[in-house]
Amino acid sequence: MDGTERIAAERRRQIEAEGFGHEHDAQHQDSELAFAACYYAMPCMIREGGVTIAPDRFFQETGWDEQWAKRDKKGRIQRLAVAGALIAAEIDRLRRESGI
Repeated sequence: MDGTERIAAERRRQIEAEGFGHEHDAQHQDSELAFAACYYAMPCMIREGGVTIAPDRFFQETGWDEQWAKRDKKGRIQRLAVAGALIAAEIDRLRRESGI
């Protein structure tokens, strides 16, 4: 399965297995889905200009319950598929919100 297929399959799984469809996504304002995507996409801590940003920092910014912190239970490719699916969800949410 190539990358786009993996992302599409993960988005379908999020909707069908987890119930994270349009209504659910609409509840996540202030870029929460994008922050969650960052959490899954980061390969490791980022150090820039003397500042260290850990993946968990992005997750904490969402305000979500710790039960959703599942990053370390997934391999790198699976984490990237989840990140891509979350980005797709955020794009769709923003499009619906703006009427595009």
